[in-house]
Amino acid sequence: MASYIPVIGMEVHVELKTHSKMFCRCKNGMGQESESNLHICPVCSGQPGTLPVPNRQAVEFVQLAGLALNCSLRAHSKFDRKNYFYPDLPKGYQISQYDQPLCEHGFLEIVTGDTGQAIQAKKIGITRIHLEEDTGKLVHPKGVNYSLVDLNRAGVPLMELVTEPDMENGTEARVFCQKLQQIFRYLGISDADMEKGNMRCEVNISLHQEDEEKLSGTKVEVKNINSFRFVEKAIDYEIKRQTEMLERGEKVVQETRGFDSNRNITVSQRAKESAHDYRYFPEPDIPPMEFADAYISGLRQSLPELPDQKAGRFVKEYQLPMGDVEVLTAEKEVAEFFEEVVSELESKVVADEAKLDRGKVIKLAANYVITELRKHMAQQGHTVRDLKITPENYAEFIAIVASGKVNSSAAQTVLREMYRSGGDPSQIISEQNLAQMDSAGELEKVVNEVLSKNQKSVEDYRSGRENAVQFLLGQVMAATKGKANPRTAMELLRKNLSA
Repeated sequence: MASYIPVIGMEVHVELKTHSKMFCRCKNGMGQESESNLHICPVCSGQPGTLPVPNRQAVEFVQLAGLALNCSLRAHSKFDRKNYFYPDLPKGYQISQYDQPLCEHGFLEIVTGDTGQAIQAKKIGITRIHLEEDTGKLVHPKGVNYSLVDLNRAGVPLMELVTEPDMENGTEARVFCQKLQQIFRYLGISDADMEKGNMRCEVNISLHQEDEEKLSGTKVEVKNINSFRFVEKAIDYEIKRQTEMLERGEKVVQETRGFDSNRNITVSQRAKESAHDYRYFPEPDIPPMEFADAYISGLRQSLPELPDQKAGRFVKEYQLPMGDVEVLTAEKEVAEFFEEVVSELESKVVADEAKLDRGKVIKLAANYVITELRKHMAQQGHTVRDLKITPENYAEFIAIVASGKVNSSAAQTVLREMYRSGGDPSQIISEQNLAQMDSAGELEKVVNEVLSKNQKSVEDYRSGRENAVQFLLGQVMAATKGKANPRTAMELLRKNLSA
């Protein structure tokens, strides 16, 4: 049986988070629900006699994306008309870019294995990134024989990224898209939310045998993919479908297919068009763009710290394992919150408050952000922007836990209340009487009472049943409402049991 090798390339469309649309002053309501045809004007609705004016911020956003993805920025670029008819395209053409894109010849490194494995990063080539305007949206009311057109989205700046055919499976494509989203969010150029349509992916898949040229197979395009998980599923299904066809001696047809997420299959939509069908020609109403070296240098200097750079710095500066760092830097806001907490903790360490150890408190802060804080946010559907907890209060909470002033059970109670109210941790501890009992004098009395009430467990322990002491410790914790220091309580129990 012949062995077939998948060849996968992608086209990724990203709506840019500008204030206004691409060629007019209408509000860019990207990802926001609003009344149909509310944000439109003669320009974006294609009225005769109107002239487009390019959005400078949109151009800069695409160029920032290009720099972040290791692209070369063209010194000369222009817009072109892409001609086709569709009801949601009011002008009868789309202003796009054809032969002079803003960015070209880049790459993005991805890693698809688990953290800690000895694996190599893979470079996915980026052919080009260009800028165009989005189309409107067709609305299909139920029970009627007509469709409606909403032009709120028409003219929204849309960045299109085209990759080289360097991916070989659905997992690589999913990871590539996830990393793109992360970078675009770090840059602040788009929310890149696939479920809201801010980021849309199309994949091109072909198969070839080992002794054939890489691009010798027939390419099939798959559209209508609106989640990272579906990117992976659509590709895996299409590889399976094409493989089975070739093994049966059938020919793969060049076509556009859609992904049916209910059945996890792709379905045929139409024969695939080629580029000349669109009759591209230079946009006559917009002059070509020229970009000086000084301008491009300024853009390069304005790039923020990107995810991989931040992750590398976290590992080096904070001595955290890569697995923790990947979680902390996955979202820019979480990473920034953590760094503000660490900054507050650094001042406490310098002040030698409660003899805090820098490495231990940073690790503790990371653990609480990764597990407890993210758990609360997930339960409430919140992001860091929704937090009532300030970095200062969170750092104080970590310092309190690190110094042993509350035990782990009380710490959970404090954090829950902080999340609910944004309150000061010290005040919460005082008001709810949660301070840990660590004094041997205080605990001695409780331990003696527990031992006198549980003679059977005492006898069990003295006869060699070691686990009996755990039961007794539980009784001490219950008697103190969880406030006893478990270590001190255990020491006192063993001391009294051995007497």
